[in-house]
Amino acid sequence: MESWLIADRIYSNIITIFFLIFACILFFIANKGFKSENRYGASSTIACGIIFIIFALYNAFIGFFVHPFNGFLVFWIGIIAVINLIFIFLIKIEIKKINQENNTISTEAEKLNSKFRKYVRYLISENPYKEHTSLKTEVIRKSFHLLGFLIVIAYYGFFFIPPITMLINNGILDFIQETRYLYSILWGDISTYPYGRDDFRAVIDLTLFILVGALFFAIIIDSIRNLFGPQYSILNILTRAVLRKKELNSSGPQIHLISGVLFSYILYLIGFVSAAVVFSAITIACISDALTAVVGKKCGKHKVRCLNGQIKSVEGFSIGFISAYIFALFFMGPIYALIAAIVFLLIDYFPLYIADNILNPIILTVSIGLFHVITGIPIGW
Repeated sequence: MESWLIADRIYSNIITIFFLIFACILFFIANKGFKSENRYGASSTIACGIIFIIFALYNAFIGFFVHPFNGFLVFWIGIIAVINLIFIFLIKIEIKKINQENNTISTEAEKLNSKFRKYVRYLISENPYKEHTSLKTEVIRKSFHLLGFLIVIAYYGFFFIPPITMLINNGILDFIQETRYLYSILWGDISTYPYGRDDFRAVIDLTLFILVGALFFAIIIDSIRNLFGPQYSILNILTRAVLRKKELNSSGPQIHLISGVLFSYILYLIGFVSAAVVFSAITIACISDALTAVVGKKCGKHKVRCLNGQIKSVEGFSIGFISAYIFALFFMGPIYALIAAIVFLLIDYFPLYIADNILNPIILTVSIGLFHVITGIPIGW
């Protein structure tokens, strides 16, 4: 057997083990969440843990990637881990300096403090988990949902721009040609690279790679936040993010959203639904959900009490329904757009003790897929 095949199997098994390790970490965090009476966060974290086990099984029996992308992912995980370890070391040094300072700091000394140190001081001296957030904070938080739109561009492109993943694949091919000797040492003969130029299979698989890579990036940082404290989260420091109380002893919203999106994308890979269904669900989960929250907070005057006691607004529901219909209309045509908008509205009105960032992409994809199987109505225009 070729050495690169053996290495690829080892890399694939390492990825499976990583999924299982993080599933265990998620269950541990969920247990802490239940003890701190954060039922919503704990339930969502358990759901993510179960999804991670599904990802591990999928990778073990089917496989996410072909050679050499298993190796690329393991290297990516290693780079993230090293960067976070260095960051933790720097934060420990910063905290040590803060602890050595006098409680009464002169005005001049205060001016000398960097914004970085001030934020670290805030994280270790105050509770960063807030019950309520301002409109500005909500807009900042929800703006991260717009990153989900990049997945759509990665797969479909944007107007005259071809799929980003196709451009990446072509760039990889050029890089391999220029460094063929180094590539052959690390990954085997250049002929083993699985995709050609402008190969649409690369679009499908590299979109998957982006999702899995983003998930490991997010779960490593979020695990550090939960296990060691928010001051050690590089994402927290860089974004100056305000954490919600329900994120205490819970996986973060970015984990919920990426897990739900990746699960839905796997349903496309196994042939249960078409790409149009998945990317319609992704767009609704990312953008319609953000619009619902922001508009509801800013313009919500007609309040609605949901089944679990949450207070939402007619304005928020309306913009969510309308935007969901418009986005789904673009991908799937009027019939399925109406179904998607209704499903999204029901998920929003009947909230469970599981984050809608998890539920939206999965339930939208599954419900539309089942409707298509049962009725046979074609998807599209």
